[in-house]
Amino acid sequence: MLTYPDPDPIAFVLGPLRVHWYGLMYLVGFAAAWLLGRWRASRPLGQARWTPTMVDDVVFYCIIGVVVGGRLGYMLFYGFDQILANPLNLLRVWEGGMSFHGGLLGVMLAIALFARRQGLGFFTVADFIAPLVPLGLFTGRLGNFINGELWGHWTSLPWGMRLPCERFPEYCAGLPPGSPFSPPLHASQLYQASLEGLVLFVVLWWFSGRPRPTMAVSGLFLVLYGVFRFAVEFVRRPDAHIGYLAFDWFTMGQLLTLPMLLGGALLLALAYRRRAAAG
Repeated sequence: MLTYPDPDPIAFVLGPLRVHWYGLMYLVGFAAAWLLGRWRASRPLGQARWTPTMVDDVVFYCIIGVVVGGRLGYMLFYGFDQILANPLNLLRVWEGGMSFHGGLLGVMLAIALFARRQGLGFFTVADFIAPLVPLGLFTGRLGNFINGELWGHWTSLPWGMRLPCERFPEYCAGLPPGSPFSPPLHASQLYQASLEGLVLFVVLWWFSGRPRPTMAVSGLFLVLYGVFRFAVEFVRRPDAHIGYLAFDWFTMGQLLTLPMLLGGALLLALAYRRRAAAG
């Protein structure tokens, strides 16, 4: 079994300012997406209309969409009681609490605004951005791991993660007093970092490296993310204040992911049907 290294969520302190690893992980993801976006814009493969300035602008739009949409989505989908208790909880991003589905809606709105400004089609922009998104998902899930949140269920698998009872007493209930570690749990944040981050990035980067019909890259992103997220939800603990929505296994994350699966499959079908009709 593995033991959680229990890192300090605070990276460093500057006077009264405490800089959290969670926020830094998002900055790393944004920076990586920006650099790779600029590199791809310089390639001749289907990206001739993109310039470095356009990449700068669309990444900036998407950063705003991720932060605002992700936070609003989390508070509406998972933490509405926190808004009722204190509306200022909306601003406490450094404590964690970002919804991918809310961030996706924010990015879609950002893409629509950018595409309209540039005179481009929505999916022309979305297909360019989609392969860059998993980089942010990867670093964001690492931020969840450092924060010690989004743990999975108990497991007997050799890679299960034991948590220090001093920091995570809620996972040590029922153990003898003085027990140093909890029983092992699934590190579902790392599962998501691996699948929604690394695997999704590699597949989309390869897939988008050749000419594809418009909407195909976006559709594949939605389908693969939906499959990965739906699968990990089986071992990830649901939010305690929400629990399971049905069948003692169906979660809010799975409910929000279903439209992505259906929408992605539809986009792929339309993309290749149009190419077949045009050919």
